[in-house]
Amino acid sequence: MVQALLVGVGVGILSSLLGIGGGPILIPILLSVFHLDMPKAAGTSLAVVIPTGLAALAGHLLKKQVDLSLAGLIAIGGFCGAVAGTMLSEYLPAALLKRLFALLLIYLGVRMLTYH
Repeated sequence: MVQALLVGVGVGILSSLLGIGGGPILIPILLSVFHLDMPKAAGTSLAVVIPTGLAALAGHLLKKQVDLSLAGLIAIGGFCGAVAGTMLSEYLPAALLKRLFALLLIYLGVRMLTYH
């Protein structure tokens, strides 16, 4: 229980600082430390994202660091994509989802390092 709370504090700090929603940090921890399978790690991460994201959003809103128009458009698309992704996840093996997540993290990491 203490371990989960400490992970939450760390994810909250990094999510707020980096704006990443916690998934790229939390999912590897859920897989390796808490031994969840990929579908359960994804679902658990999404449950954590809501309160963490709202807390971080509040701070950024106060500092006027949010483009609400852009966020609204992306949120509409994200909602539709989340529904489709949830339905699709029923048909994909957990091992494939884990590999796809790892490849996405590698791609994003390289992109961040090479972006000017």
